[in-house]
Amino acid sequence: MTNGKNQDRPGKLAVEIGTLKLKNPVMTASGTFGYGEEYAPYVDLSRLGAIIVKGLSLKPRLGNPGPRIMETPAGMLNAIGLQNVGVKNFIRDKLPYLRQFDTAIIANVYGETIEEYLRVSEILTAADGVHALEINVSCPNVKKGGVAFGTDPDMVAELTLGVKGITDLPVIVKLSPNVTDIAVMAKAAEAAGADAVSLINTITGMSVNIDKRIPHLKNVTGGLSGPAIKPIALRMVWQAASQVRIPVIGVGGIMSAADALEFFIVGARAIQVGTANFVEPRATMCIIEGIEAYMKRHQIIDMNALVGSLRI
Repeated sequence: MTNGKNQDRPGKLAVEIGTLKLKNPVMTASGTFGYGEEYAPYVDLSRLGAIIVKGLSLKPRLGNPGPRIMETPAGMLNAIGLQNVGVKNFIRDKLPYLRQFDTAIIANVYGETIEEYLRVSEILTAADGVHALEINVSCPNVKKGGVAFGTDPDMVAELTLGVKGITDLPVIVKLSPNVTDIAVMAKAAEAAGADAVSLINTITGMSVNIDKRIPHLKNVTGGLSGPAIKPIALRMVWQAASQVRIPVIGVGGIMSAADALEFFIVGARAIQVGTANFVEPRATMCIIEGIEAYMKRHQIIDMNALVGSLRI
């Protein structure tokens, strides 16, 4: 976690997500940064605002069969299927390494049933070194759970309420873009007690091998991420931020500091960097440095002054 000295460092990049205090607003998106240690040769993990680890389920998951990643124009499709080591193995084998860094650790939680979401959240709450939970109600490339929860506001509310009832950690609800009105989902999470919402997750898409006339992905469909979805993500963050009082965390196609700044201006309190990590492992560092340079250039002394500063 951050300490007072880091939060007050020159530049005033510090932001708050509920009771979670971050030294800066740059996070890693779940599923794109492993469990943190994989990127340690390239990134100063202590400089990140938060590390969000791969989605964790109650038991280890092998994920979907391959092929499960396909590059697309201005993005990529993935159907990994939430492969992960399982929550107990994460706590035993992965979390000890992360405890050495002065960076908030956010665990992304996945379940096929509400009971599984609650059990995973309960186990993580009892672990030393987890600072917040991100509840994944929006994964479009698994056969059960995931997007089924994320497209029903009543289920989003029920799940959020359940998790809030068994944890004292800040709860972030990760929303699906595969809905008619993102603001309805954001308001459902807020009404149920969510401390923040993050959006968007990937957009369901597909790609076809025209010679074999078969899908490129074994799962047929997958989640589209990368620059191609940024305008959609930006619009949805703007819509959600205008309708809820809790912090909104922007995700989707953020490749540069300029991209991140757009999200702050439309109302995001923090951002997550995902697909960019595959293109440039140091993307998060470049984005932090770019935000600092922008603030210096425009004589902005507090990061929070940028949030929601869009002029229409």
